[in-house]
Amino acid sequence: MDKDRIFGSAKEFAGKAEGAVGDVTGDAETEASGRVREAAGRVQDIYGQAKDAARDAADSAVNYAKDAYDNRGETVRSGQKAVANAVQDNPLGSLLIAGGIGFALALLMTRQPRRPPPRWRYYG
Repeated sequence: MDKDRIFGSAKEFAGKAEGAVGDVTGDAETEASGRVREAAGRVQDIYGQAKDAARDAADSAVNYAKDAYDNRGETVRSGQKAVANAVQDNPLGSLLIAGGIGFALALLMTRQPRRPPPRWRYYG
């Protein structure tokens, strides 16, 4: 729990109490001051909640990255096994796919560069 949440809740409670005292005594200034303090406390509490949520999200992302890093070998091995099984099950299809990828790469690498448009020169 963040200190902003604690202080915000305390301010909100104090503002409610001050507003109630102002309402009971009929003092509009005290009641308005209490409502302002209550709103400020609520804003500070919401700010603390947002900080806590951001901290939790960052911690979750770090944990996810650590797990992915720790299990990287298993993921690569399982992917290699899946590709090997697919090639063994359908060798002709795998050969056609590999040829298509090679053909596309050859087209991309041997394409002529674009020429800039001709420049018109006006002499006058």
